[in-house]
Amino acid sequence: MIDVLVAGGGPAGLATAVHAALAGMEAVVVEPRAGPVDKACGEGVMPGGVAALEAMGVEVEGHAFQGIRYLDGRREVRAAFSAAPGLGVRRTRLHAALARRAAELGVKTVTGKITRVEQDRDGVRAAGLRARWLVAADGLHSPLRRSLGLDRPARGPRRYGQRRHYRMAPWTDFVEVHWSGAGEAYVTPVAADLIGVAILSSVRRGYDEHLRGFPALSRRLRGPAVTPVLGAGPLRQAARARRAGRVLLVGDAAGYVDALTGEGVSLAVRSAELLVRCLAEDRPEDYDGAWLRLSRAHRLLTGALVQVARRPGTARLVVPAARRLPGLFAGVVRILA
Repeated sequence: MIDVLVAGGGPAGLATAVHAALAGMEAVVVEPRAGPVDKACGEGVMPGGVAALEAMGVEVEGHAFQGIRYLDGRREVRAAFSAAPGLGVRRTRLHAALARRAAELGVKTVTGKITRVEQDRDGVRAAGLRARWLVAADGLHSPLRRSLGLDRPARGPRRYGQRRHYRMAPWTDFVEVHWSGAGEAYVTPVAADLIGVAILSSVRRGYDEHLRGFPALSRRLRGPAVTPVLGAGPLRQAARARRAGRVLLVGDAAGYVDALTGEGVSLAVRSAELLVRCLAEDRPEDYDGAWLRLSRAHRLLTGALVQVARRPGTARLVVPAARRLPGLFAGVVRILA
């Protein structure tokens, strides 16, 4: 019998399969799409996530960044990471690197989609396969989370993200966050000649219309747009728990606050390691609490920033406040790193 069956072959699912293989477990990934899949993503991996990828033996090319810089058109403040840099990396490159590592470790990938799960005291059956455990890594709007009754109504603003790339050399080795009263724009260097610009907002409008709300950034974007606009949302998703019998949730399926602090990939990779450790040590009941502890700082800080960002009046105070309290801003950045 398969040890770990993974529903979803994105970064969270592949990271789970890699950790399972490293722990000596047989892992099989079920994924409907072929090849590296692109998604709306800020594409900045924080230093903790970079270290986690390296520990898994995942080699991925990208562009290092040294910290976070906040701007509002007139003012700016920056905070550098205290030790190692983060990594700006195209979502497709990260996906391909994780897939290569999984294949090296003998992880099998099956084309298909898991929509129904049968489970008993000894295992689960899904997609015609039998396994001891099923890991749902099927994304932000996880069908498995919903079918298992683990969906919980998400409180707070409904926010959406859009992303596009521009062919030009990065002008900074920091990830820039441009603030306005209507949302935030993230500039991430992902290669020597490519930057990604992601926009987050609770206002539903087109990418170009959003971009006009950041005139200083718009003037900098001299290179041509080279990828289509991809979108995602609503971003905030909640789960009642991260386990239902022999099914466990990981990645965005486990619950998501917002992309504002850029921790999605790092948290997914680290929680995948945590999940596999709980299974390998035969203590699956500990996973939910361990996930809550791992994500606590991220959930609290991100949730607080989203509350500030939801109102134009308070959003405009973020950069001035960070400038007046640079030590606090640096401390928050280093916690998230």
